[in-house]
Amino acid sequence: MKKNALLGLAAAGIFSVCSGLAFAQFITPASNLVIENIPPIPEALTKKVAAYTQFKPSSIIAWHPQDGSILVRMRLNDSNQLHLVKAPGAKPEPLTVFPDAVSNATFQPTKGEYLLFTRATGGDEIFRIYRLDLASKLVTPVSPKSERASSPAWNRSGDRIVFTTVSVDRKEKAQSLQESAARKATTKLYIADPLKPDTAKVIASFDGGGFSSFRFSPDGKSLAYLEYVSANESHLWMMDIATGKQTRITPTPASAQTSVTAKAGGTKPVTIVYGEPRFASDGKGIYTVSDRDSEYRRLVYIDIRSGKERVLTAHLKHDVDDFSISNRANRIAFTTNEDGSSVLRFLELKTEKELPRPALLPGEISGLRWKGGSEDSDDLSGPDVKDVAAELAFNLTSARSPGEVYSMNIVAPKVTRWTNGSSANLNPLEFVEPRLVQWKSFDGLKISGFVYQPDAKNFQGKRPVIINIHGGPEGQARPGFIARNNYMVNELGIAIIYPNVRGSSGFGKTFLAMDNGTKREDSVKDIGALFEWIKDQPDLDPSKVLVTGGSYGGYMALAVSTHYADRIAGTIDVVGISNFVTFLANTESYRRDLRRVEYGDERDPEMKKFLEEISPLNNAAKINKPLFVVQGKNDPRVPYTEALQIVEKVKMQNVPVWFLMANDEGHGFAKKSNQDFLFYAQIKFIEKTLLN
Repeated sequence: MKKNALLGLAAAGIFSVCSGLAFAQFITPASNLVIENIPPIPEALTKKVAAYTQFKPSSIIAWHPQDGSILVRMRLNDSNQLHLVKAPGAKPEPLTVFPDAVSNATFQPTKGEYLLFTRATGGDEIFRIYRLDLASKLVTPVSPKSERASSPAWNRSGDRIVFTTVSVDRKEKAQSLQESAARKATTKLYIADPLKPDTAKVIASFDGGGFSSFRFSPDGKSLAYLEYVSANESHLWMMDIATGKQTRITPTPASAQTSVTAKAGGTKPVTIVYGEPRFASDGKGIYTVSDRDSEYRRLVYIDIRSGKERVLTAHLKHDVDDFSISNRANRIAFTTNEDGSSVLRFLELKTEKELPRPALLPGEISGLRWKGGSEDSDDLSGPDVKDVAAELAFNLTSARSPGEVYSMNIVAPKVTRWTNGSSANLNPLEFVEPRLVQWKSFDGLKISGFVYQPDAKNFQGKRPVIINIHGGPEGQARPGFIARNNYMVNELGIAIIYPNVRGSSGFGKTFLAMDNGTKREDSVKDIGALFEWIKDQPDLDPSKVLVTGGSYGGYMALAVSTHYADRIAGTIDVVGISNFVTFLANTESYRRDLRRVEYGDERDPEMKKFLEEISPLNNAAKINKPLFVVQGKNDPRVPYTEALQIVEKVKMQNVPVWFLMANDEGHGFAKKSNQDFLFYAQIKFIEKTLLN
């Protein structure tokens, strides 16, 4: 595939084109970008949108165990790096400076003299664990090279960690389905002293790539861990470290005798989901979330010896998203997902009774961290912590906030803001608040989504629409910050709809499974029903609709462009699946079986036939509106070949196709410079298709 001729122009960053007496200046794309059919980007456009590209959202990683500072992740130059914030409002101090983003980190939990972090290269997601000594800033590898490592978990004394690695298949394309079926992932479990990484040893191995969330018991003799099968099924296990003996502590689906009411009447067996395990302080039980005997994921306590579960939030009809325990504060902090917004709640640990909720601004809350603790245990801090345990830190993102770190003193009570990631030249209070809307799909099922509507005072009449479909498929559109997309709403007057089609999380386990296997295209029909809803709205223009999405949302966008070509002006597909059979053959082996549960097993002849029939690649003849395909060359989830094959197929039909691939990115663009160029190109595509 040829690069745009722009790449051969002056490396100074801009060039000029003369037309009569007028001179227009254009930016020169970076050499890491593969570009086809994207027109020159005017320098004036980059200046016009600059303020919308300057947000620096931050998220908490951990409290320092001794000095009360907070480790956060936020952008430095081109990528997200680790920063230390020593006090609320203090300038973040960079701890890492790499071309690629640092994904996660954890302090050594007793003294905090060093931390461990994970980092991959060029979006390939082959994460490696490193030790960063805070005094010397020396960085030392801890996990093996060329194996995909997980984030480490500490024992209580802070002198040992466990971590997993999984084999990585570097083949670009499978030669056959038989070869695909033979490629299996193996997960290895290591135990190590981070100060002596050469002594790390493998203590267990597992078939498959779904084993994670390992946690030491308080006495350091056992591990609890999660076996993830799919979005609808997972199991909790225990392992004796000395003997390697493994015991399942949650029931198998057959023995659970769990059922839900089917739409047609009667009952049907369902699987159970469990979340990450957290040991009780005495080591006799585990706290986790579970949807056993419920549509929603509830906070539960499991007695390890008997396996008996006690539900702690039976009174709530919402998913529990996150939780964190503090024995010193006698609290369990947790969040519930209520119509996409987060509600922060507290249980008294001893009585298991819910306490009055704090008053917080609406938004999405994540990253709950008790001061004096860690993500593994709240009992890992240093001396003299009786007062600090009342402080809970968390992230809060909303339509008018890009994502900031806050802490709450539960005794005062008092909420303190630690970071500020807003753009200096924009007032976030002027951003649009989304509204929740609902429509009925083809089968009467109620579907919902969020609409970001331009201000009618500035943009009169029916507005053009962008439908932006989330990935997953089990993701969820939530009323959060839409970052650069605020430009579309505020400056271009475009309404953006974020739908939650069937298969989205947050609406119960039955809704979550409604798109599995041969029901895949029912979710596409949900978008078809959305077109009808748009037609009935007095302030939306049904003749000017563009559809876009990333990952699974990219598949959805492509599928919509084949089923509803007469309803759209164009499509933007970002790292999307174009053919389920080739996707399953070429996705990384540690993910393949997990995806087969969701999409269907292509090794079965009938399922393969179905997957081929619904794949956008095999229906590309129906695509007759402009298409923009975006891809990362190093994507391990949806390989770049998925993008190449749909681009080539649609080009053969003389349909306008724009193509952008970053050679230093993976499943989406992580580097700001690449994100910016993509944003500029999207604006030009939208201007040409939607605003023409």
